[in-house]
Amino acid sequence: MSDNLRRYRAIRQALTQCYPRDAQGHLVRHLNTLAALISGIVASKSTQLPHIASKVPDGTKPESRVKRFARWIGNDTITTEGYFVPYADVLLGHFALSTVVLAIDGSGAGRGCVALMMSVVYKGRALPVAWLVRHGKKGHFPEDLHIALIEQRQALLPEGASVVLLGDGACDGVTLQHTREEAGWSSVCRTGMHMTASWDGETFRLDTLGAWSKPGALIALQEVLCTGEAYGPIMRICCWAKGSQDPLYVVTNMTSAEQACRVYEKRFRIDTCFSDQKSRGFPLHKSHLSEPKRLSRLVMAACLAYIWIVYLGSICMRDGWSEIIHRRHRCDVSLFQ
Repeated sequence: MSDNLRRYRAIRQALTQCYPRDAQGHLVRHLNTLAALISGIVASKSTQLPHIASKVPDGTKPESRVKRFARWIGNDTITTEGYFVPYADVLLGHFALSTVVLAIDGSGAGRGCVALMMSVVYKGRALPVAWLVRHGKKGHFPEDLHIALIEQRQALLPEGASVVLLGDGACDGVTLQHTREEAGWSSVCRTGMHMTASWDGETFRLDTLGAWSKPGALIALQEVLCTGEAYGPIMRICCWAKGSQDPLYVVTNMTSAEQACRVYEKRFRIDTCFSDQKSRGFPLHKSHLSEPKRLSRLVMAACLAYIWIVYLGSICMRDGWSEIIHRRHRCDVSLFQ
């Protein structure tokens, strides 16, 4: 049995475990195509359809496989609710046994598109659970896209689950903060130094906190009101890590400033996830797709491939395979690689 066939069968078997057993025939065929996409992405280390098709054990000509994948990516009946949510539901269900840490950030994807992605942070890894793709260049995403992403995955979390959302400066909007509070989530989000706030009857810009502090200092103000829309009370933090040139300003509804800063450090795990899906793994930004809906379906296959590879990496570490497939005296690659 070839490696390509063995890989494809393993992925298809893993996918069918979480899929309804009474699914109709056309749904099963779509699932088989998804398994072939994931297998081809892993084997080719690419998200370009011709490269993926060259690593799929189909028996047909590569041109026919490319057309098959193109039809699947262009099929509007293929949705994340049908072909990704069943697996995200399993992930979040297990992680909800403790505090669920969700990180949200954006990255370039495809040709002229960007993806806003939400990942669950677990043991140093960020595993994608939701995303939205739109035309544009990398930068701040509109507040309504963040809200839509939160609403997508809120329904998957068990009632009463403890959730902490981590975000960058695009997540400090008033409407978004209200949405998180209505969901019962805690949050730690970066905010701009130019923002103004009111505390103890005085109005000031946040960068004045940095002027009072020095590297290694932590300044936390409780019961702060955000001016403009008078949102609050909430905690504003100025954290200046040793070795950093500038302080970091965050806003949080947590009660402990030290805990908020420790949790916020996990947000940068999502950058590793982006690197693994782009420069170190599957060059998603070079897929040549430029239509957001089609690209979103390709992202779905790439995210499942990423989760599967991280799972295999954890099995390698647990069962001691690393000495067989990697050098013994030092490690130069990540768990994903």
